[in-house]
Formats: sequence, C-alpha cells, structure tokens
Amino acid sequence: MDELLLDRDGAILRVTFNRPRRRNALTWEMYDALLAVCHQVEADPGVRVLVLRGAGGEAFVSGTDIAQFAEFASGEDGVEYERRVSDVLEGLTRLRVPTIAVVTGWCVGAGLAVAAACDLRIATHGSRFAIPIARTVGNTPSLATIALLADQLGVGRTLDLLLRARAMTAREAHEAGFVCEVCGDEEIVERTAEIERRLLEHAPLTMWAAKEAMHRLRTARLPDDTDILRRVYGSEDFREGVRAFLAREPPRWGGR
Repeated sequence: MDELLLDRDGAILRVTFNRPRRRNALTWEMYDALLAVCHQVEADPGVRVLVLRGAGGEAFVSGTDIAQFAEFASGEDGVEYERRVSDVLEGLTRLRVPTIAVVTGWCVGAGLAVAAACDLRIATHGSRFAIPIARTVGNTPSLATIALLADQLGVGRTLDLLLRARAMTAREAHEAGFVCEVCGDEEIVERTAEIERRLLEHAPLTMWAAKEAMHRLRTARLPDDTDILRRVYGSEDFREGVRAFLAREPPRWGGR
C-alpha cells in the first residue's frame, strides 16, 4: 500500500510510514499492513533485520489518526482498538529478527509505542517523544502498552509523559536508555546502516533468545484491563476529546 512502503535490501527489510502530510498518523489499514509485514518477516528466513522509519522528516509516527475515533459508539470500540494496537506491538516484539526504529522528528502516542516495540532506537537531535493524550483526546493505552513503555523508559518517566503530557527530548530519551544513539540529521542514514551491518554479523539465535526472554518477563505479570479500557473509551470525556481535537478547540473535561 502507498502509506506503508517496503524496501528489501538483501537481508534487510525497511518499512516507511508514508503519510507525511499527516505526520505519518496511522490508519486502520496501516496497522493491518504493519502486522502483515510481521507475518511476512516470520515466514521469510532471508530477512534478518527489520527497520521502521517515517517519511518526510517531521515525524516517525504522530500516533493514530484521530479522525477514526469519531466512528466509536461505545467503550467496546475502544477495547477492540487497543487489542488491535496490542496485536501489532506483539507482532513486532515477538519477531525472531532484531528491529530498529529510526526516529526523525515527532514520535507520539501509538508511534511511541511502535518505537518501544522495536529492539533498538536511533534518533536525530531534534526528535521529540510524547504521549499527550491527557490534554488532547482523553483516551488510554492498554496495560500491555503501558507495561512496554514502563520497561523501556522506567515507571517514573512513563508516568511523567502520561500525566504531564509533555514532550521528552532526544537527549532525555538517550539518557533514559530508550534511544541507543542520537545523531545529526545528515548522519542518521549512515549511523543506521552501521547498526544494520553490526546486527547482520551477530548470532541470530542469541539475539532472538534475548528478545524472547525480555518479552516473557514483561508479559508474565499482565492482568486483564478490559474494564479500564471500556470505562475510558465509553466516557463523555473521550467523546469530548475527539470532538475538540477535530474542531481544533480546547477540550472541556468533566471527569465522566
């Protein structure tokens, strides 16, 4: 599809989120296509590294396209949506091959979750990382997504991003260990290529074992979150957040 571009270079498969006019905000079709890419990689032993990046230079992914939330009629739609996101994140984290997120510009909401589901992240100095939903739409990530972010960023930083809805700089992300390397815009292509070459030199099963061990440790403790998702996505606040976002107005929260 035009909004998710694939480029095969030997043992490396590169995926580009290609909606630059919308800062690469994800549509339902893009989520489905990304999950299909995960299945494709698992079925092709010739792929040994997967790289994700955004088109246009302004964003890796700016989150889910909010216009789609206007179709939600109840909390069950929110539960289904978060399960859809979790399936994609699970597909990425369970891949047998190492994955790299190349971040230039904004990495927001579901985009931050997609980057967190990758094994390594490299970013330009001007990149920013955020989950601003407390001041925008008023929804919530699933427990699986929050656990993923907490593992990658730490509980304190994850709560800071969620509660204060602020943006974290590339330097902060590097200091937190979330980003493995920060570089200039003109360097990121070559620095990414160096990481790709290094990964191709390493033992595939050793890298898979490290990834699988981390996944099992994180998911072993996850409780059910259906009640949380149903309450938030079925709330008046969520409907108001979507309305206000699309109207480019400040939301009026009521706590209901």
